[in-house]
Amino acid sequence: MVQALVELDENTNRVLNIVKAKYNLKDKGEAIKLVVSEYIEIEGEPELRPEFIEKMKRISRQKSIKVDDFASRYGLKRN
Repeated sequence: MVQALVELDENTNRVLNIVKAKYNLKDKGEAIKLVVSEYIEIEGEPELRPEFIEKMKRISRQKSIKVDDFASRYGLKRN
């Protein structure tokens, strides 16, 4: 575990105290972990989100077609 000494402005300190009290956490370190984990869940990379993984699994189960020449099949080549 990494330990860090951080300086917080008054508003950030107040918010961390509210999070700490609301979720009955032991200290501000746990409040920071909670806030960061929520951020990761909301803003995280799509490949990490469970709904994205489920979508990719559905797509992988779909029937596929073999294409020898993609450009000619979809009219991308100029003759």
